[in-house]
Amino acid sequence: MSAALRGRRVLVVEDEALVAMLVEDALVDAGCDVVGPVATVAEALSLLDGTETPPEAAVLDLNLAGETSAPVADELARRGVPFVVATGYGAAGLPPEHKDVPVLAKPYDPAELTAALARLCS
Repeated sequence: MSAALRGRRVLVVEDEALVAMLVEDALVDAGCDVVGPVATVAEALSLLDGTETPPEAAVLDLNLAGETSAPVADELARRGVPFVVATGYGAAGLPPEHKDVPVLAKPYDPAELTAALARLCS
């Protein structure tokens, strides 16, 4: 369990159910309080607007069933919520305004995910 992640609320935005479950399991094992997972931009934005306690970090899949998650990235950035982008497309697929966001290339090891989030939350 990572001390930097213990008790942190982490939003998971991932459209592949199996990947979402694996991410959720890794985050729970690291001591996180998982928000979601959600699979669409609309669900993610609705969750962000409807929660009393905002997430402290997020894991964001760049491509959600053919839909870009850039609006979610924009909203997370606007709110000051750090996030990691998980994508099979690499950093080249990032919108220019988010080029400095940490990218995890799929498939990735859950330890890479928790280490990246721990760095963001430290």
